[in-house]
Amino acid sequence: MTPHFLPTLVNPPFGDPGLYLDFLFARRAILFDLGDISPLGARKLLRVSDICISHTHIDHFIGFDLMLRIMLGRDKEIRLFGPPGIMRQVENRLHSYSWNLIQSYPTEFILTVTELHPDGSGARARFSSKRVFAREAQEELSFPGGVILEEENLRIRAAFLEHSIPCLAYAFEEKLHVNFMKNRLTELGLPTGPWLSQVKRAVLRGEPDDTVVIVRSEAGDRDGEGLSIAELKEKVLQVVPGEKVAYVTDTAFTPENRRRIVDLAAGADYLFIEAVFLHVDAERARDRAHLTARQAGELAREAGVARVIPFHFSPRHLGAEKELRREVAEAFSISPSPSGRGPG
Repeated sequence: MTPHFLPTLVNPPFGDPGLYLDFLFARRAILFDLGDISPLGARKLLRVSDICISHTHIDHFIGFDLMLRIMLGRDKEIRLFGPPGIMRQVENRLHSYSWNLIQSYPTEFILTVTELHPDGSGARARFSSKRVFAREAQEELSFPGGVILEEENLRIRAAFLEHSIPCLAYAFEEKLHVNFMKNRLTELGLPTGPWLSQVKRAVLRGEPDDTVVIVRSEAGDRDGEGLSIAELKEKVLQVVPGEKVAYVTDTAFTPENRRRIVDLAAGADYLFIEAVFLHVDAERARDRAHLTARQAGELAREAGVARVIPFHFSPRHLGAEKELRREVAEAFSISPSPSGRGPG
């Protein structure tokens, strides 16, 4: 299966947390957290359409200013999601600068901020460079099932975790993965062209298998051949469950957090999860509302994910990266005990 998305950590595991999810067949990316984002560079940052903030501790939000500087002077809109208070915090950051020249810019940068609340409610407002980043078009919203973004073939869900303050974990889900087998198209003498996109959209919309699509060449000529979606699925289409990427950071290892993480990340292809301390420091991890490496591995195993990628290692373990990774891997691979609980 050809992947459509490439998730990569912004920094090495001892650096600021952040995940860059690149769309391989579109000029788009989604960014989880805004710590030190300088390694991405302007080219990658300009692909970003959405930013999902876990919480606003400095190592998760200091990159806001660099993002803003890159976006200014361009026609660009970004959607930013975050926990309670994010709208006021973004507004304060924007208003900490002098903007006496910005209205002369021929371009418009728009930041649409969505503030999420633990009860499933939320609020959204826009900040435009054309109006000196005044708050406007504020509306109250609700997010059933924690779904904060829904498009034709993707959704993002959020879950609130406890980290002494509310902290958000996120799961990106591709609804279906639709691939055309190019070798089969060639064998059957079927041309490439916009008609393939029409087929893909029909499948994603769930149209009946007897729906007929007209084959057209690249030039848009009508070739006259009509094929049903059922025929295309049999001959040239691969339709399988889509990819899922979960991002979990800065959370205490409590029963409720554990339940929410496992539910959010269930069956993910990739789980990016903090592993801040070695398990020998479990008491320190509890006091600081963070996970140990063993706990991260347990959660990954319980969620049934395909891959676990640990990050956000504590600087106190600078010489113990292999040990942190080993603890995660061992807890991830160990068979659960009859009680359903892994090692404590």
